[in-house]
Amino acid sequence: MVRHLPPLGTLRSFEAAARLASFSKAAEELHVTHGAVSRAIRQLEDHLGMKLFVRRTRQVVLTPTGAVYAAGVRQALEKISTATQALGRDDAKGTLSVSTLPSFAAKWLVPRLFRFRRQHPEIDIRLDTSERLSDFSTDGIDIAIRFGRGSYPGLASTLLLREELFPACAPSLLEGANPLRTPADLANHTLIHDDSPIDWGEWLRLAGVENVDANRGPVFLTTALGMQVAMQGEGVILARSALASDDLAAGRLVRPFALSLPADAAYYVICPPRSLERKKVRVFRDWLLEESANQPNGQESAMSDKPKANALD
Repeated sequence: MVRHLPPLGTLRSFEAAARLASFSKAAEELHVTHGAVSRAIRQLEDHLGMKLFVRRTRQVVLTPTGAVYAAGVRQALEKISTATQALGRDDAKGTLSVSTLPSFAAKWLVPRLFRFRRQHPEIDIRLDTSERLSDFSTDGIDIAIRFGRGSYPGLASTLLLREELFPACAPSLLEGANPLRTPADLANHTLIHDDSPIDWGEWLRLAGVENVDANRGPVFLTTALGMQVAMQGEGVILARSALASDDLAAGRLVRPFALSLPADAAYYVICPPRSLERKKVRVFRDWLLEESANQPNGQESAMSDKPKANALD
Protein backbone atom coordinates (compact mmCIF):
# COMPACT_ATOMS: atom_id res chain seq x y z
CA MET A 1 0.00 0.00 0.00
CA VAL A 2 1.33 3.41 -0.99
CA ARG A 3 1.01 5.91 1.88
CA HIS A 4 0.98 9.61 1.08
CA LEU A 5 2.77 10.82 4.17
CA PRO A 6 4.31 14.24 4.75
CA PRO A 7 7.77 14.55 6.40
CA LEU A 8 6.87 13.02 9.78
CA GLY A 9 9.20 15.28 11.74
CA THR A 10 7.10 18.29 10.73
CA LEU A 11 3.89 16.97 12.28
CA ARG A 12 4.91 17.46 15.91
CA SER A 13 5.75 21.10 15.24
CA PHE A 14 2.47 21.60 13.38
CA GLU A 15 0.34 19.93 16.09
CA ALA A 16 1.99 21.91 18.90
CA ALA A 17 1.69 25.24 17.02
CA ALA A 18 -1.95 24.53 16.16
CA ARG A 19 -2.83 23.60 19.74
CA LEU A 20 -0.98 26.55 21.30
CA ALA A 21 -1.72 29.08 18.52
CA SER A 22 1.92 30.15 18.73
CA PHE A 23 5.17 29.17 17.07
CA SER A 24 7.10 30.47 20.07
CA LYS A 25 5.14 28.43 22.61
CA ALA A 26 5.45 25.36 20.37
CA ALA A 27 9.21 25.86 20.21
CA GLU A 28 9.38 26.13 24.01
CA GLU A 29 7.36 22.94 24.48
CA LEU A 30 9.45 21.00 21.98
CA HIS A 31 12.78 22.42 23.24
CA VAL A 32 13.73 23.78 19.82
CA THR A 33 14.09 27.28 18.38
CA HIS A 34 11.29 29.43 16.98
CA GLY A 35 13.03 29.23 13.63
CA ALA A 36 13.02 25.43 13.69
CA VAL A 37 9.25 25.35 14.20
CA SER A 38 8.69 27.95 11.50
CA ARG A 39 10.84 26.00 9.01
CA ALA A 40 9.09 22.71 9.83
CA ILE A 41 5.64 24.20 9.20
CA ARG A 42 6.75 25.90 6.00
CA GLN A 43 8.17 22.54 4.84
CA LEU A 44 4.83 20.87 5.63
CA GLU A 45 2.87 23.57 3.79
CA ASP A 46 5.14 23.23 0.75
CA HIS A 47 4.65 19.46 0.79
CA LEU A 48 0.87 19.79 1.01
CA GLY A 49 0.70 22.69 -1.43
CA MET A 50 -1.56 24.76 0.83
CA LYS A 51 -1.40 27.23 3.71
CA LEU A 52 -2.14 25.89 7.17
CA PHE A 53 -1.71 29.13 9.13
CA VAL A 54 -2.40 32.81 8.68
CA ARG A 55 0.63 34.61 10.11
CA ARG A 56 -0.16 37.82 11.99
CA THR A 57 2.12 40.17 13.93
CA ARG A 58 1.87 38.43 17.30
CA GLN A 59 -0.33 35.47 16.52
CA VAL A 60 -0.80 32.60 14.11
CA VAL A 61 -4.28 31.40 13.23
CA LEU A 62 -5.21 28.14 11.54
CA THR A 63 -6.83 28.36 8.15
CA PRO A 64 -10.06 26.34 7.78
CA THR A 65 -8.07 23.64 6.00
CA GLY A 66 -5.40 23.80 8.70
CA ALA A 67 -7.98 23.33 11.45
CA VAL A 68 -9.35 20.17 9.84
CA TYR A 69 -5.85 18.83 9.25
CA ALA A 70 -4.78 19.65 12.83
CA ALA A 71 -7.63 17.57 14.25
CA GLY A 72 -6.60 14.57 12.15
CA VAL A 73 -2.91 14.93 12.98
CA ARG A 74 -3.68 15.26 16.71
CA GLN A 75 -5.77 12.08 16.62
CA ALA A 76 -3.02 10.20 14.80
CA LEU A 77 -0.33 11.32 17.26
CA GLU A 78 -2.53 10.31 20.20
CA LYS A 79 -2.86 6.82 18.72
CA ILE A 80 0.93 6.60 18.35
CA SER A 81 1.35 7.75 21.96
CA THR A 82 -1.14 5.15 23.20
CA ALA A 83 0.61 2.38 21.27
CA THR A 84 3.98 3.49 22.66
CA GLN A 85 2.68 3.50 26.24
CA ALA A 86 1.33 -0.01 25.77
CA LEU A 87 4.72 -1.09 24.49
CA GLY A 88 6.30 0.51 27.56
CA ARG A 89 4.12 -1.63 29.83
CA ASP A 90 5.52 -4.75 28.18
CA ASP A 91 9.03 -3.32 28.63
CA ALA A 92 8.86 -4.10 32.34
CA LYS A 93 9.99 -7.63 31.48
CA GLY A 94 12.18 -9.49 28.99
CA THR A 95 15.88 -9.18 28.21
CA LEU A 96 18.01 -6.26 29.41
CA SER A 97 21.39 -5.81 27.74
CA VAL A 98 24.09 -4.59 30.12
CA SER A 99 27.65 -3.65 29.15
CA THR A 100 30.49 -3.37 31.62
CA LEU A 101 34.22 -3.95 31.98
CA PRO A 102 35.46 -7.54 32.38
CA SER A 103 37.02 -7.14 35.83
CA PHE A 104 34.03 -5.23 37.21
CA ALA A 105 31.72 -7.96 35.92
CA ALA A 106 33.80 -10.76 37.44
CA LYS A 107 34.56 -9.18 40.81
CA TRP A 108 31.51 -7.02 41.59
CA LEU A 109 28.50 -7.39 39.30
CA VAL A 110 28.20 -11.12 38.62
CA PRO A 111 28.48 -12.17 42.30
CA ARG A 112 25.47 -9.92 43.02
CA LEU A 113 23.26 -10.69 40.01
CA PHE A 114 21.54 -13.59 41.76
CA ARG A 115 19.94 -11.06 44.10
CA PHE A 116 18.58 -9.07 41.17
CA ARG A 117 17.23 -12.28 39.63
CA ARG A 118 15.41 -13.16 42.85
CA GLN A 119 13.83 -9.72 43.07
CA HIS A 120 13.01 -9.44 39.35
CA PRO A 121 12.59 -12.92 37.79
CA GLU A 122 10.72 -11.33 34.88
CA ILE A 123 13.93 -9.62 33.63
CA ASP A 124 16.73 -11.60 31.99
CA ILE A 125 20.16 -9.96 32.02
CA ARG A 126 22.29 -10.25 28.90
CA LEU A 127 25.80 -9.29 30.02
CA ASP A 128 28.33 -7.94 27.52
CA THR A 129 31.85 -7.61 28.94
CA SER A 130 34.00 -5.36 26.84
CA GLU A 131 36.51 -2.56 27.16
CA ARG A 132 35.15 -1.04 23.96
CA LEU A 133 33.01 2.06 24.29
CA SER A 134 29.29 1.40 23.95
CA ASP A 135 27.40 3.08 21.13
CA PHE A 136 23.85 2.80 22.40
CA SER A 137 22.38 3.59 18.99
CA THR A 138 23.98 0.58 17.25
CA ASP A 139 25.17 -1.96 19.84
CA GLY A 140 21.80 -2.96 21.27
CA ILE A 141 23.01 -2.06 24.77
CA ASP A 142 20.37 -0.76 27.19
CA ILE A 143 22.60 0.38 30.07
CA ALA A 144 26.33 0.33 30.83
CA ILE A 145 28.77 0.62 33.73
CA ARG A 146 32.04 2.39 33.00
CA PHE A 147 35.10 3.59 34.88
CA GLY A 148 35.73 7.25 34.17
CA ARG A 149 35.41 10.82 35.40
CA GLY A 150 31.67 11.24 35.03
CA SER A 151 31.57 13.29 31.83
CA TYR A 152 29.63 11.27 29.28
CA PRO A 153 28.29 13.61 26.57
CA GLY A 154 24.67 13.00 25.66
CA LEU A 155 24.15 10.35 28.34
CA ALA A 156 22.53 10.22 31.76
CA SER A 157 25.36 9.47 34.21
CA THR A 158 24.95 8.33 37.83
CA LEU A 159 27.84 7.76 40.19
CA LEU A 160 27.89 4.15 41.35
CA LEU A 161 31.15 3.58 43.26
CA ARG A 162 34.15 5.70 44.11
CA GLU A 163 37.46 3.94 44.33
CA GLU A 164 40.79 3.93 46.11
CA LEU A 165 43.85 1.75 45.61
CA PHE A 166 45.91 -0.07 48.26
CA PRO A 167 48.15 -3.14 48.59
CA ALA A 168 46.33 -6.44 49.13
CA CYS A 169 47.58 -10.00 49.48
CA ALA A 170 46.70 -13.45 50.75
CA PRO A 171 46.64 -13.78 54.58
CA SER A 172 49.58 -16.18 54.39
CA LEU A 173 51.94 -13.33 53.42
CA LEU A 174 51.45 -11.72 56.83
CA GLU A 175 53.38 -14.63 58.30
CA GLY A 176 56.26 -16.88 57.27
CA ALA A 177 59.91 -16.11 56.63
CA ASN A 178 59.26 -12.59 55.26
CA PRO A 179 56.09 -11.29 56.92
CA LEU A 180 54.64 -8.03 55.68
CA ARG A 181 54.90 -5.62 58.59
CA THR A 182 55.92 -2.32 56.98
CA PRO A 183 55.83 -1.06 53.37
CA ALA A 184 59.61 -1.61 53.16
CA ASP A 185 58.95 -5.36 53.52
CA LEU A 186 57.54 -5.32 49.96
CA ALA A 187 61.17 -5.66 48.85
CA ASN A 188 60.88 -9.34 49.78
CA HIS A 189 57.70 -9.97 47.79
CA THR A 190 56.52 -10.00 44.19
CA LEU A 191 54.59 -6.94 43.05
CA ILE A 192 51.60 -7.81 40.87
CA HIS A 193 50.61 -5.28 38.21
CA ASP A 194 47.35 -4.83 36.31
CA ASP A 195 45.92 -2.31 33.86
CA SER A 196 45.21 0.42 36.42
CA PRO A 197 46.42 3.91 35.45
CA ILE A 198 47.68 4.27 39.04
CA ASP A 199 50.80 2.17 39.46
CA TRP A 200 52.97 0.88 42.29
CA GLY A 201 55.38 3.76 41.86
CA GLU A 202 52.80 6.28 43.06
CA TRP A 203 51.87 4.25 46.14
CA LEU A 204 55.51 3.58 47.07
CA ARG A 205 56.39 7.27 46.77
CA LEU A 206 53.47 8.16 49.04
CA ALA A 207 54.62 5.50 51.52
CA GLY A 208 58.18 6.84 51.45
CA VAL A 209 59.63 3.51 50.26
CA GLU A 210 62.84 3.71 48.22
CA ASN A 211 64.19 0.15 48.38
CA VAL A 212 61.55 -1.42 46.12
CA ASP A 213 61.66 -1.52 42.32
CA ALA A 214 58.13 -0.42 41.37
CA ASN A 215 58.41 -1.89 37.87
CA ARG A 216 59.29 -5.47 38.69
CA GLY A 217 56.75 -8.29 38.79
CA PRO A 218 54.22 -9.89 36.41
CA VAL A 219 51.64 -7.81 34.53
CA PHE A 220 48.04 -8.91 33.93
CA LEU A 221 45.70 -7.25 31.46
CA THR A 222 42.73 -7.36 33.83
CA THR A 223 42.49 -6.67 37.54
CA ALA A 224 40.51 -9.87 38.12
CA LEU A 225 43.42 -12.03 36.92
CA GLY A 226 45.93 -10.16 39.03
CA MET A 227 43.71 -10.52 42.10
CA GLN A 228 43.42 -14.26 41.53
CA VAL A 229 47.21 -14.58 41.55
CA ALA A 230 47.39 -12.49 44.73
CA MET A 231 44.81 -14.71 46.45
CA GLN A 232 47.01 -17.70 45.67
CA GLY A 233 49.78 -16.10 47.73
CA GLU A 234 52.04 -15.38 44.75
CA GLY A 235 52.52 -11.67 45.49
CA VAL A 236 50.95 -8.35 46.44
CA ILE A 237 48.58 -6.44 44.18
CA LEU A 238 47.66 -2.75 44.23
CA ALA A 239 43.98 -3.56 44.60
CA ARG A 240 40.95 -1.46 43.70
CA SER A 241 38.52 -1.03 46.58
CA ALA A 242 35.38 -1.69 44.54
CA LEU A 243 36.73 -4.87 43.00
CA ALA A 244 38.41 -6.20 46.13
CA SER A 245 35.54 -5.60 48.56
CA ASP A 246 34.07 -9.11 48.44
CA ASP A 247 37.45 -10.86 48.69
CA LEU A 248 38.43 -8.66 51.63
CA ALA A 249 35.13 -9.36 53.40
CA ALA A 250 35.56 -13.10 52.85
CA GLY A 251 39.18 -13.08 54.07
CA ARG A 252 40.61 -14.22 50.75
CA LEU A 253 42.58 -10.97 50.65
CA VAL A 254 43.86 -8.74 53.44
CA ARG A 255 45.25 -5.22 53.58
CA PRO A 256 48.72 -5.32 55.14
CA PHE A 257 48.90 -1.50 55.28
CA ALA A 258 46.28 1.20 55.84
CA LEU A 259 47.71 3.68 53.31
CA SER A 260 45.58 4.10 50.17
CA LEU A 261 45.54 6.24 47.05
CA PRO A 262 42.27 7.86 45.92
CA ALA A 263 41.53 7.19 42.26
CA ASP A 264 40.76 10.18 40.05
CA ALA A 265 37.98 8.15 38.37
CA ALA A 266 34.99 6.15 39.54
CA TYR A 267 32.35 3.70 38.32
CA TYR A 268 29.31 5.27 36.67
CA VAL A 269 26.01 3.89 35.41
CA ILE A 270 25.33 5.41 32.00
CA CYS A 271 22.56 5.24 29.42
CA PRO A 272 20.70 7.51 27.00
CA PRO A 273 18.36 9.79 28.97
CA ARG A 274 15.24 8.42 27.29
CA SER A 275 16.18 4.88 28.30
CA LEU A 276 15.29 5.73 31.90
CA GLU A 277 11.68 6.01 30.77
CA ARG A 278 11.78 2.23 30.29
CA LYS A 279 10.85 0.43 33.47
CA LYS A 280 13.36 -2.41 33.29
CA VAL A 281 16.26 0.00 32.69
CA ARG A 282 15.18 2.13 35.61
CA VAL A 283 14.68 -0.92 37.85
CA PHE A 284 18.17 -2.22 37.10
CA ARG A 285 19.78 1.20 37.62
CA ASP A 286 18.03 1.58 40.97
CA TRP A 287 19.06 -1.93 42.03
CA LEU A 288 22.71 -1.15 41.25
CA LEU A 289 22.53 1.94 43.45
CA GLU A 290 21.00 -0.08 46.29
CA GLU A 291 23.83 -2.61 46.04
CA SER A 292 26.49 0.08 45.99
CA ALA A 293 25.00 1.71 49.09
CA ASN A 294 26.56 -1.11 51.12
CA GLN A 295 30.01 0.22 50.22
CA PRO A 296 31.54 3.70 50.82
CA ASN A 297 30.67 5.75 47.74
CA GLY A 298 28.83 8.80 46.51
CA GLN A 299 25.98 8.99 44.03
CA GLU A 300 25.34 12.03 41.86
CA SER A 301 23.72 12.51 38.48
CA ALA A 302 24.98 14.48 35.51
CA MET A 303 23.79 15.17 32.00
CA SER A 304 25.74 16.38 28.99
CA ASP A 305 25.03 16.89 25.33
CA LYS A 306 26.84 14.69 22.81
CA PRO A 307 26.00 11.15 21.72
CA LYS A 308 28.90 9.01 22.86
CA ALA A 309 30.70 8.12 26.10
CA ASN A 310 34.33 8.29 27.06
CA ALA A 311 35.38 5.48 29.41
CA LEU A 312 38.47 4.34 31.19
CA ASP A 313 39.38 0.86 32.35
